[in-house]
Amino acid sequence: MSHVTVERVALIGGGVIGAGWGARFLLNGIDVRVYDPDPETKRKFDAVYENAERACTELTRGGLPEPGRLQISDTLEHACAGAEFVQESLPERMALKQSVLAQVSEITPHDAIIASSTSGLLPTQLQQNCKHPERIVVGHPFNPVYLMPLVEVCGGQQTSPETISTAMNLYRHLGMHPLHVRKEVDAFIADRLMEALWREALHMINEDVATAEEIDTALSYGPGLRWAFMGSFLTYRLAGGEAGMRHFLEHFAPALELPWTKLQAPAWNDELLDKLCAQSDDQAGDLPLRDLETLRDNCLVAIIQGLSQHNYAAGKTLTEYKNHLNHPDAT
Repeated sequence: MSHVTVERVALIGGGVIGAGWGARFLLNGIDVRVYDPDPETKRKFDAVYENAERACTELTRGGLPEPGRLQISDTLEHACAGAEFVQESLPERMALKQSVLAQVSEITPHDAIIASSTSGLLPTQLQQNCKHPERIVVGHPFNPVYLMPLVEVCGGQQTSPETISTAMNLYRHLGMHPLHVRKEVDAFIADRLMEALWREALHMINEDVATAEEIDTALSYGPGLRWAFMGSFLTYRLAGGEAGMRHFLEHFAPALELPWTKLQAPAWNDELLDKLCAQSDDQAGDLPLRDLETLRDNCLVAIIQGLSQHNYAAGKTLTEYKNHLNHPDAT
C-alpha cells in the first residue's frame, strides 16, 4: 500500500454520503473541514461518526490511528483553505455540481485533487468550467462509505493520469478498494448493474409478483451471498463444472432470448410509489433508522471479517488495510 501524506481534506456536502466520507477520513487520522449550509450538519455528522467509530473499531479489532479533527466551515473558502484533497458530495444535479466545482477549483491550492462522489454524472462534463481541469476526478463510493470498500474512480477527458493514480492511492490508504473505470459511461459500473436489478424488481412489485421483502429475501438468502465475494461471472463459471464457462453458456445462453426480464422500467406513478413505500414500511417494522443502520453495519463487519480469514475479495482489502494500520510507514 502506497504511503499517503494527506493531512487535511475538505468535504463539500454533509449528507449521508458526505458524512460517511467524513467518518472514514477522520478515523484514518485525517483532519476534515466540511461545508454544508444545513444547520443540522454537525448533529448529522456526529450521529454517523458514532456509528462509524463503533463499526470500524470492531472491523479492524481496534487498530485505528488517533482520529483527525472535524471543523464545520461557514464558507466554502474556509473549508477549502489549505486542503490537499477535496471530496464533493452534493445532490445529483449537473448545474449545481459544475458551479460549485468551478468555485472550488479557484480557491483550492493548485495541486489539490478535487473528487466528486457523483453516482453517474460524467467527469468530462463536471470539469468543463474548472480551473486546472486535470485535477478533477470522480470517486464514487457506496453507502455506508465508512465500511463499504468499493470506490469507482473515473477521469474525464482532461483528467491527468497522475490525478487518477494519486486519488486511488489515497482511497487505498483509507482501507478502500478503488476500481478504475477506464471508459466514461453514465452511472459507471456498479450502479448500472444495480439499476437493471432495481428495474426488474419494480416490475415484480408493480405486477404483484412479489413484495419488497420477498425480493430482498430472494437476494440476501440466495445470489447475494455469492455476490459478496464472487460476483456473477466467476459464479457462472463454477456452475459449468469442469468444462467451465463455455459449458454453462451452452446450456443457459439460449434463455437470454426468452422474455424473462424487462429492462425498461415500469411506468412510474403514484399508485406504484404508494405500494412500494407501504411495503418498505411493512418490511422495516418498528425498527428505528439507527437500529437498522447498526444491524446493517454489524452484518457487513461480520461478512468482511469472514472473508478476511480467506484473504479474498473485500476480506483481502481489509487484511491489507490492517497491515497498513500496523505498519503505517511501510510503502
